[in-house]
Formats: sequence, C-alpha cells, structure tokens
Amino acid sequence: MDVDLRDLELLEAMAESGSLTAAAARLYVSQPALSQRLTRLEDRLGMRLFERTGRRLVPNPAGRRMLVAARQVLGELESATRDLRDIRDGKDRRVRFAAQCSTTFPWLPPVLRAFREREPDTEVRIVTVPGDAPIPALLADLVDVAMVTKTDPQMDRVELTRMFEDEMVAVVPAGHPWASRTHVTARDFTGVDLVLYDVYDQSRIPSEPLPIPRGARPARITTMPLVTDLVIEMAAGGQGVAILPNWVAAPYASSHGLALVRIGAKPLTRTWFCATRPGPLPPLQAAFVEELTTHLTGPRPA
Repeated sequence: MDVDLRDLELLEAMAESGSLTAAAARLYVSQPALSQRLTRLEDRLGMRLFERTGRRLVPNPAGRRMLVAARQVLGELESATRDLRDIRDGKDRRVRFAAQCSTTFPWLPPVLRAFREREPDTEVRIVTVPGDAPIPALLADLVDVAMVTKTDPQMDRVELTRMFEDEMVAVVPAGHPWASRTHVTARDFTGVDLVLYDVYDQSRIPSEPLPIPRGARPARITTMPLVTDLVIEMAAGGQGVAILPNWVAAPYASSHGLALVRIGAKPLTRTWFCATRPGPLPPLQAAFVEELTTHLTGPRPA
C-alpha cells in the first residue's frame, strides 16, 4: 500500500480539525495543496476516506480504520524520537516493566516506592504488551523487565529468576454449595460453568492449560478480557465459577459477598519468574530487578 508519513499526518490533522482549511493551517501548507494530497491518497486507496457532514469533513468507516493506524504509527514515532533524544543526551533513565495475567498487582507499589527512593530521577513505565506475552516483547526490546508465569516457546532465550508461588482459588458467591467446603476436587468441576481470563481461551494455538485439577470436566467456559472487576462481577452474579489468584480475589470477597475455595487437597499454585534479556543488565535495570527480588522472593505476596 502506497501510504507515507505525510499521508498519516494528513489523516490525523483532518480528523481533529474537521476541515481542509484548518488542517492545512496546522500542517503549514496551502489548502489547495492539501486537497490535492487527500485526493491522491484516496485515488491510491480506491475509496473515499471523509464525508461532508454539514460544514465538517468526517471520517467514514474506511477513514476511521486508516486513522487508527495513523495514530498508532505517529504515536510510536513520537515516542521513539523522544527516547532517542534522551539516549543521545545521556538522559535515558527509564525501566520498562510488564507483568502477565492480571490487571491488579498489590505487590508492585512497594517495589516501585523502594526503587524510586533508590533512583529518584528514574521513570518506570508499566507497559501493556500484545497478547499478554511479555517474552516476545522483551526479546524485541519493547520492555526491559517482565514478570511471567505462563510458559512461552521462547523462554529459553531469556534469563529467568524464580520469584514466588501464588495459589489459584475458586471464587463463588457466599451462598454457593462450595462456600462451606475446605476444598474442591476434579470431580466437583463436572458440569460446572467457568469464568476465566481470556488467556485461557482454548481456541488459541497453543492454548494455555486450564487452571483446574487434572481430569476435571467443566461445562461452559466463558472467557473475559484481563479485567478483574468484570470476572468478579460475573462470579458474584452467579454466571460461573471464577478461577483467580488468591491475592487478586481476596480484596473483593467482603464487598461482593464471595467465598474463596481451595482447589485440591493441596493448594493449586503457579510459579512467577522475573525475566530479563541475557547478559549483564544496565545498572538501572539491575537495580529494579534487585528490588523485585528483595520484595517478592518467597512463598507468595500477602
């Protein structure tokens, strides 16, 4: 597709200003020149991108789709330019951090507080990575440090430091038959509807094993985005049994009338690792990993 950076800037300026005249002023070009550029772009794409609504030019469906791409590309270029300027000027004082499988991390603020006391002029960026897969992002230099608990085909290409184990629990309404149980077994899951994060979507290739005992045969599995409040509300509303880490679900137990039930006679746990790229770490990244290790190595976060 023959689209260049100036075309993307044109799309963004047109969408935000709503007229050729205002967009031309923003881009410091004449209105006729900008009109010709828009016409040439639409000719190359084979379709119109804007429709006139009253006195405004408004993106149509094709224009809105191109605008999404334009803003992503322009935003990333702006971020990269800023980062390169900091590197050039010796001001690259950032650590980019990503973590898997949840949107709540109560153990993170103490780590950040200690790190910022140690390195007060450092920026810690909490990064969201596509597909909840920080290992590929780590290898692509999109993040510097990652907390991971899921397996990944490229795990042998990074350095892993074992951090802690956390317990997965069944989350049910307080009046649920399981609420008074000390634990549930694989047989108890027969015919039970589950509500899980979409990282457990079994249609994915490869799929992530379900966080239930081996041999369990649940009925319907409803997967949700990585939004803990949504999963909690579904469980509280009787739409299925949620499976969550104990430290994620516990803060909601009282406010939502929930019971947290052990899965198996022995706790069903998963192991968390700190992942970094191979080799010696830059000083700031090494300091951040030290704080993670100091605060998180052990049984599991409270």
